[in-house]
Amino acid sequence: MGIKKVGITSKPKKAEVREVVPSLIHWFRDRQVEVFVDKETAATLDGREKSLTRNEMPGQVDLIVVLGGDGTLLATARALNRKPVPLLAVNLGGLGFLTVITREELFATLELVLAGNLRSECRVQIEADIVRADEVIASYLALNDAVLNKGAIARVLDFDVWIDNKFISTYKSDGLIVSTPTGSTAYSLAAGGPVIIPSVAAFIVTPICAHTLTNRPIVLPDSAIIEVAVKSQRESVYLTVDGQVGIALRSDDTVRIKRAASHVELIQSPHKTYFEILRQKLKWGER
Repeated sequence: MGIKKVGITSKPKKAEVREVVPSLIHWFRDRQVEVFVDKETAATLDGREKSLTRNEMPGQVDLIVVLGGDGTLLATARALNRKPVPLLAVNLGGLGFLTVITREELFATLELVLAGNLRSECRVQIEADIVRADEVIASYLALNDAVLNKGAIARVLDFDVWIDNKFISTYKSDGLIVSTPTGSTAYSLAAGGPVIIPSVAAFIVTPICAHTLTNRPIVLPDSAIIEVAVKSQRESVYLTVDGQVGIALRSDDTVRIKRAASHVELIQSPHKTYFEILRQKLKWGER
């Protein structure tokens, strides 16, 4: 991988960003790599750095370094807009299932990246279309999950679920999560879903607080097309993408979910396996 231009995105409210970014910029410049920062990060610096919006950045760089937590990574991944730019995510505190490279590991990992000696994984994305009166009115990409849930009123919601044009069931629940393996350790896990390693080609459909005890999470091949029809007449229902973008739905809207043609390439820690990360983050095996 010949890396000539690098982008930096961050959660600028974190104090560590102002400490890390200047040294990171100098490190790249010492190696004749051109650096751009996103507008949010630029606002915290002295204003002399080259900056781009997050949406502009993927068309201009060969690598993006993400400083922050999983939320910053998810927002950056959506801003890729299907462009195959690898992401190196650095955890600046917090739980961080996806941002597993520590601040202390950053420069050693970057040395490997510039040398072309890196390990990366291609992560599946969800494409969620909102279909209203047989017309797609909006489409969204997600790395973690697409969630249908309710507004402030605490009524049970009804969803008809179809998979590859075959009717599965009517779910009565507080909501429904459709997750990728990457998102299996996020909201789906909290709602009782399984952990699925990223190399497994699967989607997980997890009901939130199902009111039918036999409604359990179901694991499907990621070649499946999942259609969720909103059947609740009076309640507010929202589609939430990666926990960050919310869209109000109407009764009789259908959310059609499938594997996106694009993927997200995440550079992996050279020091930790996936199961080491799970043991560390989930405290597996501890009493």
